[in-house]
Amino acid sequence: MAAATEKEWLMRDGWIRAFVWAAIAEACSWAALLAGMAVKYGPPRNEIGVQVFGPIHGALFVAYGLLALVVARRCRWSLVQTGLALASAVPPFATVLFERWARRRGLLAAPAPAERPLAGVGG
Repeated sequence: MAAATEKEWLMRDGWIRAFVWAAIAEACSWAALLAGMAVKYGPPRNEIGVQVFGPIHGALFVAYGLLALVVARRCRWSLVQTGLALASAVPPFATVLFERWARRRGLLAAPAPAERPLAGVGG
């Protein structure tokens, strides 16, 4: 597949774009949650940061995990690659590192065509 065609496919594929945005948003929510934890356990002793950013981070964590599964299936990732994508949601900021690694390795590119076309029912 030509590079221009691959880039066009990547730009049109909303699932991959959503996955990239979720990876970035999940990392940003980690930063906000860590800041909230610093305020909670630091001198101000205020829990508002954790109360606000905890649920946001939780929702983005789940969204990233679901999108990772969708993109893994669409791009035909191996079980190891899919596991790495899911595991990257646990350490802070690793989702962005995984996304960049996956892009460099071509894991966010158009999937290879199937070996043989799928036959219709009864065909």
